Amino acid sequence: MSQTNGTKAKMNDQVPQELPDPEVVPTAKRRQFSAAYKRRILEEAETCTEPGEVGALLRREGLYSSYLTSWRRQRERGELEPQPRGRKGPDQQSREIARLQQENERLRAQLARAETIIDVQKKLSSLFGLPTAETSQDDAE
Repeated sequence: MSQTNGTKAKMNDQVPQELPDPEVVPTAKRRQFSAAYKRRILEEAETCTEPGEVGALLRREGLYSSYLTSWRRQRERGELEPQPRGRKGPDQQSREIARLQQENERLRAQLARAETIIDVQKKLSSLFGLPTAETSQDDAE
């Protein structure tokens, strides 16, 4: 029994550890604005006519004036326009190149077949002793 009392005494002698702070510190995240939001803010800023209205708009939205400048540049370059989703289709030039390459391959194969046929015809005519177009031209000269 003395051991049991001794272990209890040791547990009571320990200093209680402090609990960690339960508050979670937020990590900074870069703000991202959609193209529709940027267009809406630019339209609102352009409708402001009185002095201080743009500043009030920026304070209300929690924005910097440099955002307006960069967003205006993006709008001029057409980057704020809605982009079609999905994979881009091949452009006209690459389609034409692909078509011409296929046609080139088809014509090469056709030429190879024609040359083979001509070679076979020459060999047959020489075997049978038939006059060919080349020999008849030589005789004519």
